[in-house]
Amino acid sequence: MRQIQLSDERRDALIGHLQTLFSTEFDETLSDFRAGEILDRMLKTLGPTVYNQAVEDVRAHLQTKLDDLNGEVYVDEN
Repeated sequence: MRQIQLSDERRDALIGHLQTLFSTEFDETLSDFRAGEILDRMLKTLGPTVYNQAVEDVRAHLQTKLDDLNGEVYVDEN
């Protein structure tokens, strides 16, 4: 899996969400740098697990569609 790359806009938005979360839930102020470090660690730690689950979900969905393919496109030869 390649490293998750965020656009500057998405990264800034996520940093803002982290700062808001820490402020409201933990009564702690995070600097942009600190919030960015937390975001990077979360992506590195959780990213592969979330990615693998998404791949598995897509695989299962596509398998369901493939399993139903005969029912959808089968033409009776009689």
